[in-house]
Amino acid sequence: MKFVLLLMGLLTSYSSMALPPLSFSQVAQGIYLHTAAHHWPDRDNHGEIANIGFIVGERCVAVIDSGGSPQQGAALRNTIRQVTTKPVCYVINTHVHPDHIYGNIAFKEPGVQFVGHHKLARAMATRGDHYLGRAAELLNIQVNHDNIIPPDIEVNDSMTLNIGNRELLLTAHPSAHTDNDLSVYDKATETMWLADLLFLEHIPVIDGSIKGWLSEMERLEKNHYKLVVPGHGHLVKDWPASLQPQKAYLNGLATEVRSMIKQGKTLEQAVNTVGLPAKKNWQLFEQFHRKNVTIAFAELEWED
Repeated sequence: MKFVLLLMGLLTSYSSMALPPLSFSQVAQGIYLHTAAHHWPDRDNHGEIANIGFIVGERCVAVIDSGGSPQQGAALRNTIRQVTTKPVCYVINTHVHPDHIYGNIAFKEPGVQFVGHHKLARAMATRGDHYLGRAAELLNIQVNHDNIIPPDIEVNDSMTLNIGNRELLLTAHPSAHTDNDLSVYDKATETMWLADLLFLEHIPVIDGSIKGWLSEMERLEKNHYKLVVPGHGHLVKDWPASLQPQKAYLNGLATEVRSMIKQGKTLEQAVNTVGLPAKKNWQLFEQFHRKNVTIAFAELEWED
C-alpha cells in the first residue's frame, strides 16, 4: 500500500521561511519515507537534501533522521501527527551530517529519546561549531548549539528497540561513510534503512574510511532485505543489485589510488586524474569526487 501525504501548513514560528509541502510515501506497512532530490546544500534548499522518515509501532513512533533544518523537522513532526495519534518515542540519527540531524530540535520534548552510534556524540562535539558557524551563510537557516542534540541512547554494537509489537534492530557500523554510521532494520517488513551507507545516483561521499566502507558493503550484500532505504536515492527493491554501482565506484577509486601511490605519484596528481571517467555515472560528481580521492589517498598511503 502506497500513498502520498502532503503537509500543507507549518508552525507560525517558522513562517519566515516556509517550506514546500513534504511528500511522504508509505513504502511498507507502517514505514513512511520522504525521498529527497539530489542537490548541493545551499540557501535555496536549506540543506534539506536527505531521505528521512519514520516507523509506526503499536506503542509509539521512531523517527529516522530528522531533516536538514529545524523547519523540515517541524514539517516531519506535523506529518507524523497527521498519520497517527501515537507519540514519538525515539529519534534515531544515522550519522552526524547536518542534513540528517538539524531537524532534531522539533522533537526535543518529554518522552522522546535520541539514539545514535556510540561515536556520534563525539562527532557532534568535534564538528558542531564548524557546522553551526556556516549554517546561516550557506543554508540560510538559524541554528545554535540547542540544535546539536547528542544521543541519550548510544549503540555500541547492536541494539533492539521495541516500539510496540515491532522490533527495530540498530547496528553501529565500523568506520565507512563516517565513523558513526548507524543502520536500522525493521524485522516486520524486512526493510533495512541504510541511510548514507548507500548512495544511488548521488555520488558516494567518503567522510570516514574507504577500506571500511568496502568491507561493510561486502558484508551487507550477503544479507537478504526486501526493501532498502538509502540516504540519497530511490527506494531499493532489488538488493544487492542496487549496491553494485557504489561498490564499483569505491573499488575503482581504491584500486587507482593504490596504483598512483605505488608509482610514487603525488596527491595532486591523483586528484587530477583518478576516477574521472566515472563522472558520467553520478550526480554531484564535481562537488564530491576530488574530495573522495583526497580522503582515499590519505588513508591508503599508510596501509601496509
